Amino acid sequence: MNITSDEVNFLVYKYLLESGFQHSAFSFYNESFISKSEINAANVPNGSLVSVLQKGLQYMEVETHLQEDGTEVHCNEPFSLITPHVCQIKKKSNTASTAASAAQSSNKENTNTSSSSTGTAAANKDKDKDKKDKYKDKDKDKDKDTRMSDVIPMDTSSNTTTTTTTTTSTASNTNSSEIPESQVQTLVGHRNEVYICAWNPTCSLLASGGGDSTARIWKIPSGPCESAQHSNPTILYHDNAVINEKNIDVTTLEWNSNGQLLATGSYDGLARVWTQNGDLLHMFNQHTAPIFSLKWNRKGNYLLSASVDKTSIVWDVKTGTVKQQFEFHTAPTLDIDWRNNNQFATCSTDKMIYVCEIGKNRPIQHFRGHSDEINAIKWDPTGSLLASCSDDSTAKIWSMKTGDCLHNFQHSKEIYTVKWSPTGPETENPNKKLILASGSFDSTIKLWDVDVGKCIYTLEKHQDPVYTVSFSPNGEYLASGSYDKYLHIWSVKDGTLIKSYKGSGGIFEVCWNNTGDKISACFSNSTVCVIDFRL
Repeated sequence: MNITSDEVNFLVYKYLLESGFQHSAFSFYNESFISKSEINAANVPNGSLVSVLQKGLQYMEVETHLQEDGTEVHCNEPFSLITPHVCQIKKKSNTASTAASAAQSSNKENTNTSSSSTGTAAANKDKDKDKKDKYKDKDKDKDKDTRMSDVIPMDTSSNTTTTTTTTTSTASNTNSSEIPESQVQTLVGHRNEVYICAWNPTCSLLASGGGDSTARIWKIPSGPCESAQHSNPTILYHDNAVINEKNIDVTTLEWNSNGQLLATGSYDGLARVWTQNGDLLHMFNQHTAPIFSLKWNRKGNYLLSASVDKTSIVWDVKTGTVKQQFEFHTAPTLDIDWRNNNQFATCSTDKMIYVCEIGKNRPIQHFRGHSDEINAIKWDPTGSLLASCSDDSTAKIWSMKTGDCLHNFQHSKEIYTVKWSPTGPETENPNKKLILASGSFDSTIKLWDVDVGKCIYTLEKHQDPVYTVSFSPNGEYLASGSYDKYLHIWSVKDGTLIKSYKGSGGIFEVCWNNTGDKISACFSNSTVCVIDFRL
């Protein structure tokens, strides 16, 4: 195929001429030197430019919805030359690369073709994208290029970033030890990538959700993993799925505070509430696009959801109805977090953060300052500080009291996740320093002292983007997971690497159980691992 500039220019010229723009057509004809080309105008039918664009658009639509088995997914969402297509069925422009990478890295364990692939052509094109980049249409580099210096701290006297050298310490790896397979229990059952996992806060149940249209509840026996015999999981089906039928990714899940109910969100735009036994209690269908985040308030009477449809919804779980829908963002809502039982924050690809309150029709606070899409937000244990992280390579700390950005923390690439340590005056660890952890596509984790606004440690063992970090319940350890297949456990006190486990797929989520003696991780090769934490 060979397209010349003369051919393109001639189609534009002919379109201008046919549309009645005589002067513009004449000027373009001469300035583009079409008169010197050898194109025979008689061979070019009227309406050629529009015809070519229409055919190109049709090809894009087929390419986007083509599955690897040759079938095409039916989607009613329009395609446009100038606006992005947001498919409500499949996250085509976002998860293709991860599906392709996962399939390549787990051929010997997973014989099923990933349902989140857009087809062979699209998958090959987008191999370097991150699965958890959700619907975003941009490449996430995974190269091992030289990183920035340890930290560019925030001068707490102003909102400008300083460049002075700090006493940041790079974590030592000398104390690490590989976790043996005898201390790992592998849970097999999912048929595609497992994107999310969460421990029940009151009992030894683990929930997982993935790209096979299911969430699963696993009963994990207490005691060492080598002697554990787990029973078959309770399977929560998110469609009438049978093998080889189109899959609906389960993108998010969370237990309520007493562990009695599990909420799941999926790419079909539905939020579902299940009992511990796997019975479907509610199915909420107000959203018109995929759900990326679900959060229970502490009281457990409200469930909050965030969607690509730009809105967030508070659901009254007792009545199974919409309490209130919030429509402040101008682009997809990516994350949400409760401040208390009635107030919450939302963030979006529109670079804005809004603090909302049930019963009020306008935000009670807003934070503006990020220069790119905001991936995650988290309130500190007191609800006075909000952390946010963005594709602009910064994590910011916002004051609810003043509305100001207190600190501007820097990585060298996009920051995907932030987590607060379980410390502070309103937690079980009131005397410990409040710390923020940030995980980035630059393959590092940074621990930040929020009181003084500087980096304490830079943890540099991972070789690929870090998708997930999680503090132990006592706040003394931090677990991290990356697409390099490694789960690392770090000492928060001195930044040393304590233990490591290498799985057989990229890690999308890690989390601790409520007693702090087990860690779960979910992988791109369709498995979930439960790891004993023994010192």
